[in-house]
Amino acid sequence: MQCLRFTLLFCALLLAPSAFAATVLENALWRVELDPATLALRVTPAGQASVQASSGVASHAVSQLQNTPDQATWQWDNGAYRLTARLQQRDLALTINAREPGELALLRQPAEAMGRGLIWPLAEGHYVPAGNAIWKTFLLERGEFNTTQDLSLPLWGVDHGGFTLSWLLTNPYNNRLQWQADGNGLALCAAHEFTSLAPDAPMTLRLYLGDADPLAGAKRYRQWLVEQGRYEPLADKLRQTPEAQKLLGASHVYLWDNGLLALGDVRDWPRLIQRLRSHELKSLMDKESAQLLAQSAALNRYEQTVLLRGLNAAINTKARQAWQVQEPDMTRLAARYGELRSELAVDFAGALSDSPQTWGSSTIQTLRDAGLQRLLLTLGEGWEGGLWHPEAIRAGVEAGFLMAPYDSYETALSATENPDWTTAHLGAKAYRDCAIVLKDGKLKTGFQKSGHYTDPRCVRPLLEARVKAVHAKAGFNAWFLDAYATSMLFDSYRSNASMTQAQNAEGNIDASRWINTVPKLVTGSEDGNAITAQGILFAHGMQTPVIGWGDREMTQDPQSPYFVGNWYPTEQPAVFFKSVPLKEPFRTLYFEPTMRVPLYQAVFHGSVITTHHWLFDSLKLSNVQGDNELTQLLYNVPPLYHLSAATLKARLPIIQRQDRFFRPLHQRLATQEMTDFRWLTVDKQLQQTTFADGTRLVANFSAVDKQGYAGRSVTVLVEGEEPVVYQVK
Repeated sequence: MQCLRFTLLFCALLLAPSAFAATVLENALWRVELDPATLALRVTPAGQASVQASSGVASHAVSQLQNTPDQATWQWDNGAYRLTARLQQRDLALTINAREPGELALLRQPAEAMGRGLIWPLAEGHYVPAGNAIWKTFLLERGEFNTTQDLSLPLWGVDHGGFTLSWLLTNPYNNRLQWQADGNGLALCAAHEFTSLAPDAPMTLRLYLGDADPLAGAKRYRQWLVEQGRYEPLADKLRQTPEAQKLLGASHVYLWDNGLLALGDVRDWPRLIQRLRSHELKSLMDKESAQLLAQSAALNRYEQTVLLRGLNAAINTKARQAWQVQEPDMTRLAARYGELRSELAVDFAGALSDSPQTWGSSTIQTLRDAGLQRLLLTLGEGWEGGLWHPEAIRAGVEAGFLMAPYDSYETALSATENPDWTTAHLGAKAYRDCAIVLKDGKLKTGFQKSGHYTDPRCVRPLLEARVKAVHAKAGFNAWFLDAYATSMLFDSYRSNASMTQAQNAEGNIDASRWINTVPKLVTGSEDGNAITAQGILFAHGMQTPVIGWGDREMTQDPQSPYFVGNWYPTEQPAVFFKSVPLKEPFRTLYFEPTMRVPLYQAVFHGSVITTHHWLFDSLKLSNVQGDNELTQLLYNVPPLYHLSAATLKARLPIIQRQDRFFRPLHQRLATQEMTDFRWLTVDKQLQQTTFADGTRLVANFSAVDKQGYAGRSVTVLVEGEEPVVYQVK
């Protein structure tokens, strides 16, 4: 409705040009005509055609207007808002202060402003040609975006051939972007909510006049972060957390099958079954495994697997009984797993192998023997696997790997909710007193409508206590902190403990930074969105984000060829291991190489190492696997794989092949800024990235040779060295 009012207003302005009372700001680079009543903006770069950057919002009463050649100040609605527009070289900086809380419309970018294309930071980044029907439908159906979680960077740009224009929302909080049809094109409206929690916080944004470069806006944002002291070079982080050197060149891997026992640990199945029938663990086993326990016939291999799965789950339940209580004791939590392992070694002596320190999967040992020098290995089921098998964690660390657990504090569950989501069981106090309080006084429901989302400042003591306790027992040298770098931020209206979105972001950043700098564990998180990118070394979810969440065919229909799979069996969940094609329009939207640009890398390469989300690893999507690999290598970011004992033989050669090419390249470039990206052919199938040391990477997405570059290949070009070529299979 708001966008519609802006459309009608713009039409009225076109019909009555005398109503446009322009204030002019000008320098040698460009001229800006600004309507103080509506904030309509018309810009004219030197020697270029004019662009209606904003057609304006609903008219406000203007007072106290003052104007110099490079600055204008005025008020709206009898002082309800104070505005400043300042022209600073290539920046038009806008600042708005409000007297009272409420939402304010800021701008309306008409369809004509898009020029040749839209530069849009959805995940890594996309270039959307003007008039593209697939993207138009997608943006209209999606409708609204915020500028913290929904976009990787708080900016967007438009391409006008000889120049680009980019909006940078330097206050990224409490903003709402809305797409609407505008003739045959798309209009984009922006609004900001001034909240009672931060009444003095101004809305700040700037329009940047960039070169004919799709990365121009991203580069300007990087420069702005540096100017504000909010940019953290990776080289500085490596000095703070020395173990992080092992990230350079590392492939990222999630390990599954982390239960206490593996099939090879059972020495005598009849004796195991006999002992279990009278053991307290029997009452904790699921129905299917309990039925197998009761049958008289010998178990076949499949039945043994099912029984062992049920036994491992029962053992986990037994361990959790010690700490999934009203208020968990983190020291007790960390100690209980080793204690129970020792107890079970006695209870099942003769049925299980005599060396409990060797129980469990041998995957880490196999990886040690495979010649892979750099790996980040994260236990997908959380830190329990490390507490069961500290010897395996130590072996991985001694092999030079980074060993991490999945961990989370963003949601706090009640005592009766999902006991298997162990990391979210933070106790009754956290569930009650750390919950986000919405404006209406209700508590904010947590992930997948369970528990409550939390204030990071409130759960911080629990985080520190658990990280210290688990680290001391398991020996991890890295950590994955779920959700904290997604920039999913909330305002909390809790009495005497309110929190703004900005404070939420700082709380997340501080928690990540503490793990990196105090226990000095190499810490990463989910996504790595710009607002919460400080404090982390790596992020999962930027190269390939979450796609199709809630799509019926992908997530609910097992008969669909696009069904991504179920979250079981626990030792190898199909949702991670089943290879499926990606349906349209998602394939085109997210993976069409001619519409991808490395916006995020233009800002954060050399600061944060990013890769795919765990839902979509390098091998998950069968019909985009090659394009995905080429883009990943072109952007110089690591691959991500899921591994289990059963998949190791098939997947290890794939990992080794790319490792030989990627590892030495990333070891050299990981700390380098990405300085340039360009299309080398009109069809955009040949693309080049350039890094601060002069290294160029050229990817040919075509199946045929182009300009001497082999089809479906990435070529490394370093001055004075022979080119190195990698072809995808």
